[in-house]
Amino acid sequence: MNPPTSTTGQPEDGAAILDQVHACLTKYVILPSPEAVDAVALWIAATHAQAAWAHAPRLVIRAPEKRCGKSRLLDVVEGTCHDPLITVNASPAAVYRAIGTGQPPTLLVDEADTLFGGKNADANEDLRGLLNAGHQRNRPAIRWDNNTQSLEKIPTFAMAALAGIGAMPDTIEDRAVVIRMRRRAPGEQVAPYRHRRDGPALRTLAQQLAGWLRANLAALEAAEPPMPVEDRAADTWEPLVAIADLAGGTWPDRARRACESLTAERDGTAVPSDRIRLLADCHTAFRSTGLTDTQGRPAIPSSALLDKLRQDPEAPWAEHGKNGTGLTAMKLGQLLAEYEIRSTNIRFGTPYGQVKGYYRADFIDAWRRYCPGPEIVPEEEPSQSSQPSLPSSAPGRVITLGRLKPSHPTDPATAVGTA
Repeated sequence: MNPPTSTTGQPEDGAAILDQVHACLTKYVILPSPEAVDAVALWIAATHAQAAWAHAPRLVIRAPEKRCGKSRLLDVVEGTCHDPLITVNASPAAVYRAIGTGQPPTLLVDEADTLFGGKNADANEDLRGLLNAGHQRNRPAIRWDNNTQSLEKIPTFAMAALAGIGAMPDTIEDRAVVIRMRRRAPGEQVAPYRHRRDGPALRTLAQQLAGWLRANLAALEAAEPPMPVEDRAADTWEPLVAIADLAGGTWPDRARRACESLTAERDGTAVPSDRIRLLADCHTAFRSTGLTDTQGRPAIPSSALLDKLRQDPEAPWAEHGKNGTGLTAMKLGQLLAEYEIRSTNIRFGTPYGQVKGYYRADFIDAWRRYCPGPEIVPEEEPSQSSQPSLPSSAPGRVITLGRLKPSHPTDPATAVGTA
């Protein structure tokens, strides 16, 4: 890629411009890591090249408490990004109309936790849907216009940053560069930010970013940078890595380190869905009981599995459901059926006999796909899903039930047959 030229005819140094953005961020805000600073600088730059991207990564700025610098960071983002449109409470209709212009603004939503948390969550479901759809180009909202008696397609594609206390909806964070802010420690100092005094310098920097990147839109649109992550994470980070590659210098390596680091941090702290939590908890139940059918195949009665799930005080299963009565066998079956896991008649030894239950082998594929890790995924184990269960009249021999060594050998709850 050839470097763009400035209005003076001299080549512009993209790396130097990004360095200036980096310096502004660290002047006014304490971010949690060097990778976080690099990520925000690259995200700001990416807003100036929206026309080149197939995906518009979100920037989520979250903090556990007040006074962690999230609003100050949003001030710096506002000063340096493309055409900022900042709000603390906007209706979906207003946001749709703002995005629907030829050159969409960069949406900046402060106090986003008040929009998506508590009693406001349902009322703002349309806004969350807009932010999710707008992550990918050519995903318009469709509305019926009574005045013209016709369908109206409203664009949703736009860069967006959200700041708030606590986690954002998981569907948004899954499409975002997530920055987890912290309160400044004693001795950590930043310069005070004054909009009137400091804003003009930030806007000048924004103009430099725009001049550099708009001169390279065609190259950025065609860019297919090697990515250290896959799937949606790659879609989200590709614009940032493409800009780093265009800038050169140390930025390509820094961008990929930030991508790997922040993606791993996000995945490591993400709250799993109830269904994935259920898969992991079923693995724990199988491991703690060690039950087998009369032919020695690892299996567990539905009743024993439900008992194990409900016994975990930190799991949601004891109070699962609208009435808080706990997970039922029917609901368990419905949740597991999403992964092609179904109960069947299984003959166990005493005290169960022949009852409805689950084979461990039927969970293997789902564990590998949704709960990867050496503590979850065992060695190769063939699926039992195609094997018929024993008929109730078939004679069976009772064998010693295997089990793993319990954490507390004297705890009767881990004994075989007491699940």
